[in-house]
Amino acid sequence: MSQVTSARLLPQKPSRWAKILLNRKVPILLFFLLELAFLVFSYLSLQEHFPSIILWEHLLSVFTFFYLLNRSMDSRSKLSWMIIIALFPIFGTALLYFSLADLGVRRLKKRLEDATVQASDHLSTNPEVADYLSQSDRQLQKLAYFLEHSPAQFPIYRNTEVTYFPLGDDMLPALLEDLKKAERYIFMEYFIIDEGIMWGEILAILEEKAKAGLDVRVMFDGMNEMTTLSYDYIERLHKVGIKAQAFSPVKPILSTYYNYRDHRKITVIDGQVAYTGGVNIADEYVNKRERFGHWKDTALRLDGSAVQTLKALFLTMWTVTGIEDKTDMEHYLQEKPQKRKSSGFVLPYGNSPLTYHKVAENVYLHLLNTSTNYVYIMTPYLILDDELVRAMTFAARRGVDVRIIMPGIPDKQYAFDIATTYFKALLEAGVRIFRYTPGFVHAKVYVSDGQQAVVGTINTDYRSLYQNFEDGVYLYKNLEVIKIEEDFEKTQALSEEVTLESLSKMPMAHRLCGYLFSLIGTLMYFSL
Repeated sequence: MSQVTSARLLPQKPSRWAKILLNRKVPILLFFLLELAFLVFSYLSLQEHFPSIILWEHLLSVFTFFYLLNRSMDSRSKLSWMIIIALFPIFGTALLYFSLADLGVRRLKKRLEDATVQASDHLSTNPEVADYLSQSDRQLQKLAYFLEHSPAQFPIYRNTEVTYFPLGDDMLPALLEDLKKAERYIFMEYFIIDEGIMWGEILAILEEKAKAGLDVRVMFDGMNEMTTLSYDYIERLHKVGIKAQAFSPVKPILSTYYNYRDHRKITVIDGQVAYTGGVNIADEYVNKRERFGHWKDTALRLDGSAVQTLKALFLTMWTVTGIEDKTDMEHYLQEKPQKRKSSGFVLPYGNSPLTYHKVAENVYLHLLNTSTNYVYIMTPYLILDDELVRAMTFAARRGVDVRIIMPGIPDKQYAFDIATTYFKALLEAGVRIFRYTPGFVHAKVYVSDGQQAVVGTINTDYRSLYQNFEDGVYLYKNLEVIKIEEDFEKTQALSEEVTLESLSKMPMAHRLCGYLFSLIGTLMYFSL
């Protein structure tokens, strides 16, 4: 199959009506609007009896306020809910309890819990590594203990070669070469897949490997059927020999189920080599297409023992999304990757809103709280809860050099406007903030003291930390940590520093939007 053909399983130039038929966005939105209209109509009908129900509205509001005050929830989330309930007592309260009920999620949660337990049986820290940590590095041991005693039981590894890619452009040739070398199976799990040059080059290899009898699996988030792919794209992949699944396809029903998205980016090849990081499969991520200027992203390649965790994360999600087959997971997880000589430690982990909540945030907090010299951060979004604000400002106030690089050209202006509402408090505490002048920063990187770093899919925002399925890789005393630090410094050299003076010159419209969205924006994340 030619590269042009393999780049697209969809028609090159579908008509306007074909686009509508191949994309479920329009009919699904219509169903949602109809359901919303019904809810609004019901609420307005109640208002006709306003004199008789006003007392009950007030009582309902007071009860709900007390409930919120006693619930474990970030202060901004509480404030957002209180505002909406004060304005619309019945509708706001109904929305709150609807979000807390997690309708349509219980079955998913049960399947995820079962699959996680099964996968964790194949994940364990080498006793020699555990003994070394207990005797030589108590700080790292505490983090390793926390992650290994999470529901998913993430172990810490040695014997893993790590390669850091400062751009998606650098990662793609290495990924293609490894895919060509695959001999038994290829597993790919991505938040976004979009047809184009990058996917075309990958797809051509996947088709060839599938024809050769390899087990080739592709999984993507169901939102792709609303944005980049057609509702029948899974069938299109099946026709070329590739097993495929979509996580949580959007259907025309009201459910909090859709609030949980699979934001991971994982490739596993023969259980020996794995890739992860911020890079999705779309041309802008490797600068084959320009969107928001130059696209700055990062990725890791793992070769060795630590690949076992990323393989387990993929198989867990594959089992949850499709037909449950316990023998499938057992088959692939009972075999271990070959060890590779390397320096330092590697600790891959996942974040789940349903089973191992706040793992990702706690890892970030660990870096902020244990750093003595500096913490450098790259993130496309900055929407912080109270704990992260305190950790960043306290680190800066105790003399730690805290720096954050964000996009110079945001992909979502409202998200950047929300981020600016945190700038004043951070800047006053001594945190330095930079904007990447050439374009958009999509990297999710923390690096500290030349010893520890995290590279993965986890943004520093509510959605990644609370609502998405994510993954990251914690590195400790690995040689690639220095390369990550050097990359940060090179990126900073291309960035413009934000100051209190420049912040004050920000257009009033953006400042107002930032504060407005920061108050109501957390409602997008439902119960936190």
